Amino acid sequence: MAAKQWTLTDAEKNLNEPEFSLSPSDVPGAPAGFSVTKSRFKGGVRQGVDMVQIDNGKLRVAALPTRGMGLWRAWLGKLEIGWQSPVKGPVHPGFVPLMEPSGLGWLSGFDELLVRCGLESNGAPDFEENGALKYPLHGRIANRPAHHVELAIDPASGEIRLTGVVDETRFHFQKLRLTSSLVTHFGSPTLRIVDEVSNLSASPAEMQLLYHTNFGQPLLDPGAKVVVAAATIVPRDARAAEGLSNWDSYGNEQPGYAEQCYFLDLLADAKGTSHVLLKNAHASQGVSMRFPKKALPHFTVWKNTVAAADGYVTGLEPATNFPNPRSFESKQRRTVKLDGGGKAHFELELEVHGDAQGVSRAEQAIAKLQGRAEPKIFQTPQDGWTPGQGIKIK
Repeated sequence: MAAKQWTLTDAEKNLNEPEFSLSPSDVPGAPAGFSVTKSRFKGGVRQGVDMVQIDNGKLRVAALPTRGMGLWRAWLGKLEIGWQSPVKGPVHPGFVPLMEPSGLGWLSGFDELLVRCGLESNGAPDFEENGALKYPLHGRIANRPAHHVELAIDPASGEIRLTGVVDETRFHFQKLRLTSSLVTHFGSPTLRIVDEVSNLSASPAEMQLLYHTNFGQPLLDPGAKVVVAAATIVPRDARAAEGLSNWDSYGNEQPGYAEQCYFLDLLADAKGTSHVLLKNAHASQGVSMRFPKKALPHFTVWKNTVAAADGYVTGLEPATNFPNPRSFESKQRRTVKLDGGGKAHFELELEVHGDAQGVSRAEQAIAKLQGRAEPKIFQTPQDGWTPGQGIKIK
């Protein structure tokens, strides 16, 4: 049976369905509990944000076409994956002052499980010599709405694919396009992000991309750990160096906690895939992340275990570069160069482990990947990895 397709948004045709729904009766072979719904938030800073929820019968995912095709939350049964931001979004891009002079306006919309940072830049704010803001924190793509959104379901394979097209363009400047697909299957605890970044210009361009993937309570609890197979671990700054002995574990809520950041060079398997696991304190639940190291060679662990009211959260962040200012990363040759009309491809897989057996299997796979190799752990920030002690925001 051929795949079915539905167009949910097409700006060129002046189409944007405010509501849409599918149930098992609409898709042959769909399991009990399957559904796809599109809705639009109302009220406050959420006003006008479109959300597409996909329930494959086991895993439910909420995607945000209005916010660069980010993922707001995911649920495996009663286990919610994401975090509780004090921002209380999802926030419409119209309420996010990206170019405010501090360069930190991006934080006014920070609320998702997965938010992309890029495409022109993805790190800390970058300023001209005269103090004018050149690149804002984490870039613009997360606050650009998709102008085309399409849903495709293949009853034969059980594949569900939501694809959105988001442009980050400016006259006389870069012209980049993100074509993003969220892919899952009937009854699967796994979702896959498949992204293509295209240079729409005839001239060469440079880009950066970081998957700011964020986890909070209940999965992130005191005693939770991140499990990796690493070749190198470097603290971002003096503050991170203070907690180096516990870089991979999470403590109790601490009001006023100052964030800590660690830059990692991960190992990959024979297929070139890196694997990272976040597990709760009892190793009874967790989330795995898998991604090709060649496309996403740099990894950041961001720890922000403040009081719950202020956003108790960690970020696990595969990327094309480290989230330093664009000017520094350019000097280190950590940008992706695209020819005129060129393209770059990226993938990220998330698997939610709802029990101890799933967590254990993931830990064993990562232990096998690490093997007998011991990671080199630097006690201080390193030249070429970080520009110095002064960066306080990633």
